[in-house]
Amino acid sequence: MSGGELEKLMVLIEQNFPLEKRFRRNLPQDVARLSRLLTYEREEREDGYMGRAALLGAYLRYFLPWNIYRLSRILPELPLSLKDGDSLLDLGSGPLTFPLALWLYRGEFRSRVLEFRCLDRNGRALEAGLTLFRALAGDSPWSIKKLRSSIGERVPGKKAALVSAIGVYNEVFQHERRSFGEFAEKQAALLSALAADNGAIFIAEPGIPQSGALISAFRSALIRRFRLPLSPCVHSGPCPFPGNAAGRSARKEKWCHFAFDTGDAPAPLRDLSLEAGLPKDRAVLSFLYSGAISRAVSPAVSGAVSRDESSRTGGTDTGHSYPVRVISDAFTLEGGRRGRYGCSGQGMVLVNGSSRSMEACPSGSLITALPPNPPERDKKSGALLVKPSEGVM
Repeated sequence: MSGGELEKLMVLIEQNFPLEKRFRRNLPQDVARLSRLLTYEREEREDGYMGRAALLGAYLRYFLPWNIYRLSRILPELPLSLKDGDSLLDLGSGPLTFPLALWLYRGEFRSRVLEFRCLDRNGRALEAGLTLFRALAGDSPWSIKKLRSSIGERVPGKKAALVSAIGVYNEVFQHERRSFGEFAEKQAALLSALAADNGAIFIAEPGIPQSGALISAFRSALIRRFRLPLSPCVHSGPCPFPGNAAGRSARKEKWCHFAFDTGDAPAPLRDLSLEAGLPKDRAVLSFLYSGAISRAVSPAVSGAVSRDESSRTGGTDTGHSYPVRVISDAFTLEGGRRGRYGCSGQGMVLVNGSSRSMEACPSGSLITALPPNPPERDKKSGALLVKPSEGVM
């Protein structure tokens, strides 16, 4: 699914940003070094690090393709609605990761007349992304405007039909002293103000525990601004997988994230990952897609269920099937059964059954589930036990 389109982009990267022999020879080491600078050595990273040829080359050949690969696993099913004349605002755009991914994996929008405002502090990264987009899309009806700026500064232009922030907030939060909730509250206010009332907000982050907690906190903050979560959530009730969203506790709580096998990723990308000592057998991410402002939901309680959502959430009637988003790998239960955790309007559920039935609903799947009557709960986790009722939707 993902490999072919991504391979085309990787060819364009080589053609438009050829590496000198000395940089080519040291590419795996530069990838490893940049990985450290982007994670636990952040304090040693200079603001203009992407202006250095070796690090820019490493980013374009490793981080950009893997970031697009992650998006490729969720973009095809995301409930996007874009029409001619719409404006999109991409915060922390870097080398135009989201516009490139959208072009590659949502072909129905390629003929739309869209305006992208791509905001980032690093001008060279934006310029590299624009070069790649032009090479990829040719004479596209999409217009790309580069905004060299920081998140929170004034953004010119009309409110956006879609505001996106890909891989941004997990990094920004590193410098924060506020809690997840306080941070998300401020940023959600900004995102909602930048989006049109009938627009949407899309946030995606690496699927680590901190990201899951941030996403859950953003979800609650956006609900308080009347913006319902549309994906991956199947309800607007309290988040069953908030991670440590209530604070910075060291305790490891369950967080919402999705893991995908990377067997269909381009072979050169997987090879470079191995050479850099950063093998990726799985791609993991957490994300949130929130829709237009809806006055049908009460902001008084973070996660209050809207009246028009009763059929989507399943209410509290455990005698009927309802939608469940599967969020975990399969694991073995007592008696040889297999199970996966899932999110539903009933809270956390444990989908269980045969190995074959669990293979049919991998992480990220949307299924309908049916609880036993009377209801039963898993003794270890407290999750409501359910079985797939109609398979993967």
